[in-house]
Amino acid sequence: METNDSTDQAMNFDNRIDLEGLKTSVNQIKQELKKVIVGQENFMELLIVSLLVDGHVLIEGVPGVAKTITAKLFAKTLKTEFSRIQFTPDLMPSDILGTSIFSAKTSEFEYKKGPIFSNIVLIDEINRAPAKTQAALFETMEERQITMDGTTYPMDRPFMVLATQNPVEQEGTYALPEAQLDRFLFKIKVGYPSVEEEIRIIETHHQRKGTQPQERIMGVLTPAQLLEFKTKIQEVLVEEKIINYIAQIITKTRNHPHLYLGGSPRASIATLNAAKAFAAINGRDFVVPQDVKMALKPVLNHRVILTPEREMEGMTTESVIEMITESVEIPR
Repeated sequence: METNDSTDQAMNFDNRIDLEGLKTSVNQIKQELKKVIVGQENFMELLIVSLLVDGHVLIEGVPGVAKTITAKLFAKTLKTEFSRIQFTPDLMPSDILGTSIFSAKTSEFEYKKGPIFSNIVLIDEINRAPAKTQAALFETMEERQITMDGTTYPMDRPFMVLATQNPVEQEGTYALPEAQLDRFLFKIKVGYPSVEEEIRIIETHHQRKGTQPQERIMGVLTPAQLLEFKTKIQEVLVEEKIINYIAQIITKTRNHPHLYLGGSPRASIATLNAAKAFAAINGRDFVVPQDVKMALKPVLNHRVILTPEREMEGMTTESVIEMITESVEIPR
């Protein structure tokens, strides 16, 4: 991923917001993850940005590219609760949300909370469960609450869903509905490592000599610090020309000949929020066009659909997003 270091060095400015604590914490999280994870800089940064703007993340990649372990280790850098749910075809909504059980002591039904009641929830192979079970996540992800037997139970903050899926093996899977996909801030595609990274992965594994990766990771960020950083990100300055830039790009996805479905207004808001976080972790209290560009692909990847003709030609959503971005004039 491109960084804004050169932009920052070229500009001499004084921030209205003190972002040093945020930058330090982000670097600490990255350093902790790098104790185990080789490469995957883009993946790490997108996870951090999503956390800072209250977003959920869909992680897509073939088996063995460290999707699950990165998500687990990322959760361990936060001093919060963590739970993991393995989605399977026989999983029921009550297995996630919990259920009401009759108590002989009180002669009343008591609600036993399910594993979704945590701060960071890792859902492995989200597309393995049927639609009924996937639908159980709708209210939780969007409104951060669960309604059971007429009673509403709010989720503890922070609340973040990290879901993984395998793009290759589709037998026995259920495609996620567009309404659910739209609830994820980012879709992160995790690819294979380079030869150099592969060598470092093998060496790192050899040097661990059987110790578990989780044992090396320390918690560096508390919920109170996270809340403080989220408040600061909301104060990041966004000029009118940047808002227009985002709106033009998202609007173009809706009438582009290569796309069957374009981005919704939720995509525009997601791009804005992510761009503010990118600016903040790079030490700026204002958004520049490069921040918007860094957010566009992960925000739109799962929100736009190629036309069948373009899909058959082997075109990708990323190439169309890039095409649209290049067609819109960068604000000066």
